[in-house]
Amino acid sequence: MLQFNRFKGTQGWLSMWERTIRFRSMRNKKEVDRRVKILGFWKEHGTKAARDAFGVSTRTLFRWQTALAQADGRLEALDPQFTIPKGRRKRMVSPEIEALIIKQRTEHPRIGKAKLAVLLRTEGHTVSESYTGRVIADLKKRNRLPSGRKLSYYARTGTFREQPVLRRKKLRRAHKRGMELDTIVRFVGGIKRYILTAIDVERKFAFAGAYKNHSSASAADFLKKLIHVCPFLIDELQTDNGSEFAKNFELACITLGLTHFNTYPRSPKMNAFIERFNRTISEDFIMLNRLLLRDNIDAFNEKLVGWLLWYNTERPHESLGMLSPLCYIVSTLTAGECQRYWTRTVC
Repeated sequence: MLQFNRFKGTQGWLSMWERTIRFRSMRNKKEVDRRVKILGFWKEHGTKAARDAFGVSTRTLFRWQTALAQADGRLEALDPQFTIPKGRRKRMVSPEIEALIIKQRTEHPRIGKAKLAVLLRTEGHTVSESYTGRVIADLKKRNRLPSGRKLSYYARTGTFREQPVLRRKKLRRAHKRGMELDTIVRFVGGIKRYILTAIDVERKFAFAGAYKNHSSASAADFLKKLIHVCPFLIDELQTDNGSEFAKNFELACITLGLTHFNTYPRSPKMNAFIERFNRTISEDFIMLNRLLLRDNIDAFNEKLVGWLLWYNTERPHESLGMLSPLCYIVSTLTAGECQRYWTRTVC
C-alpha cells in the first residue's frame, strides 16, 4: 500500500509533531505553563523578586532550571511527577484473624465491623473497629468473603438467578414546581391498602387512587391515569425513594418523557405539598370510608372520584386566593384557550 505524507518537504514538521505529542501527554500543562512563567520572571528580575512574587524557594527555582537543562530545554521536564511512594507498607493480618472473620461472615453475612471487633477481642486479638473494617475490605477485594448476592427462584426452570441491581442517578429538584406524588398506607381490619396521591405544586390540582399493593406496576398505572385526567401538561414530578416509584414507574416516566426527581432520604419536608394533601384527604375522605376501602376497593375509588371533583372544582384554596384549582387554571388562560380545557366526561 502506498502512503502519502502531505508534510513531505516541510522544514521542521517532524519536530513540531513530536512537540505536539509531548504537550498532549503532559499530566498538568497548566502547572508547566506556570513554572515556565516563573523561570522567565526569575531570569529577568532576580531571585528575591521571584520569591516575593510567586512564593517559590530558591532551591525549587534551581531544581526546575537543572531539570530543564538536563532535558535539553524540553518543557515536559517541568511536568509534575507522581509523588506516591514507590515502596509502601502492606497491612499484615494474622491467619487466625482472617479465618475468624471469614467464618463469622459466612455464618452471619450481615454482621458488621463493630461486632466483629468485639468477637475478635474476646478471642484474644487486640484490634480496633477501623482495623477490622479495613481487613474486611481487603478480604472482599480478594473474594475471600461471601458476596451476599440476592438470588431469585424461577419455578418454570427450577433454577436460581442473581437479581440484577439497577442503579439510577437520582435527580434532586432545585425549584418548587411540577407534580408531587406519595403513598398513603392504611390498615383496616388487618388488611393493608395503599392510596397513591398526587398534587400540582402551583395549581393545587390533585388526584388519588386506591390499590391493593404498592408495586411499581401500580404506581405506573396511577401515573398514566393522572396524565389522562390532568387538565394541563405534566413535565416534572417528584417522589420519595419508595420502591413503588422504581422500575416500572421509572420506565413509564421515560416512555412519557417526564423528568423524575427524588427527595433526599428521611426528608419529607421536600414533599411538603403532597404531605399536606395527604392529611386533607385522610381526614376528609379516607377516615369516613375505611370499611369501603377494606371491602370494596372499586366502589371506594368510584366514591373517591366524586370527592376529587369537589376538591378540584368547588373547594376554595387559600393559596389560590380562595379559588378552586380548576377556576384558578381557567383564570390563567387566554380567551382562546379557555374553551379547550373542560374536564373530561364519559359519553
